[in-house]
Amino acid sequence: MSDKPNILLVEDAADQARLFQLYLKDELINLTHVDTGAGAKAFIAANPPELILLDLKLPDMDGQEILSWIRQEGFPVSVVVITGHSSVDVAVDVMRIGAEDFLEKPVAANRLQTTVRNLLERSRLRNLVDDYQSTFDRKRYHGFIGQSLPMQAVYRIIDAAAPSKATIFITGESGTGKEVCAEAIHAQGTRIKQPFIALNCGAIPHDLMESEIFGHIKGAFTGASADRKGAASQADGGTLFLDEIGEMDFDLQTKLLRFVQTGSFMKVGGSKLEKVDVRFICATNRDPLEDVAAGRFREDLYYRLHVVPLHLPPLRERGDDIMEIAEHFLITYAKEEGKGFRLFNPEVEVILRRYNWPGNVRQLQNVIRNIVVLHNDETVTLAHLPAPLNTPLNEVEISRLSHPQKKLEATDSCGNGPIKPLASVERAAIERAIEVCDGNIPKAAALLEVSPSTIYRKKQGWEPD
Repeated sequence: MSDKPNILLVEDAADQARLFQLYLKDELINLTHVDTGAGAKAFIAANPPELILLDLKLPDMDGQEILSWIRQEGFPVSVVVITGHSSVDVAVDVMRIGAEDFLEKPVAANRLQTTVRNLLERSRLRNLVDDYQSTFDRKRYHGFIGQSLPMQAVYRIIDAAAPSKATIFITGESGTGKEVCAEAIHAQGTRIKQPFIALNCGAIPHDLMESEIFGHIKGAFTGASADRKGAASQADGGTLFLDEIGEMDFDLQTKLLRFVQTGSFMKVGGSKLEKVDVRFICATNRDPLEDVAAGRFREDLYYRLHVVPLHLPPLRERGDDIMEIAEHFLITYAKEEGKGFRLFNPEVEVILRRYNWPGNVRQLQNVIRNIVVLHNDETVTLAHLPAPLNTPLNEVEISRLSHPQKKLEATDSCGNGPIKPLASVERAAIERAIEVCDGNIPKAAALLEVSPSTIYRKKQGWEPD
């Protein structure tokens, strides 16, 4: 059996299909061509490929119908839409349905090759993460604290992607730890002994941003009294982290694109081309696709940078991590301030867990520091909490705290019966999916959005020794 990734080309125009096949002839792939939507569906159902190159205008159905079907059925495949009938609205629609890229005909050979390589690398990393699903669960990872499932997935993506030079695009709400993530990628990779240079594109005035990135020569502008190295030169051999990249001036994005593509740049006011070896990591707290659609962010730069996406979950979705992080900050700040705080009382724990944390980890950090600076005790109580967290629990919550033995018999808010252990729920879901799919494990895996190897491993673990 071939270990090359499988790609399905869905294109009804024979001349276009031959052209795409020519473009990809030197790639290490197995490329199959079909010219109808029905043929595409049959192929995907029988043997889901890693990547689909999908034309929107087919003789028997619209490509968007196929894309919607793929996502409804849960097939774990990447889809690139290719069309000669494009518009911003169409591009946004297919990306929201689930396409991972959008190419407009005529497609250049290098654009298609780059897209295919990027998405196959992303698929490989996803599979690697999934295969490690039950391995190396960690409470701490470089600067991160927490062992929730969303964070374990983040750690594994970093493990897989850090050693490569592939650009990583981090997204997440403010305060989720995007710079911590960038530092972890650098520390986990092969450039750990080289510089890590971070620039916040939202904190630097637009007229100074080019100089901050590329440097300037003496006399380039008022105040430039000497030659100055920019972040690009400082990061040579190491990592350049561009935080809040969506704030970058549109004109400067053109120069950044050239730098990302070639590794070459010129200082402001200079005429000499300089070349460096830099690994790029960028981050934003906004939806980059919305910025592209609105004309605030260059589409070609987005696709050049968006090779390995990494999304950081908000704190409210991290479960027990909230208390692990809170306890870490409490002990750290109590030691720094010479205070006696050591733990939280049960009422405060419930309040911290149920709060929405719009400012995420940064907000939690500030709350704990506020408590330690303004008070001194061994246990944090309701009286120590700042607004808006200093609201007492209601009687139902107090009753549950007073009768902890009821925890094992907890029911959901709709009274649907006892809460079951996660392992039992997981097994029931997997067995149900296999039953629905008549024993077809690959199809069940697609419905559950995991790899078949995960289900085989789980089933093996359920069998008695």
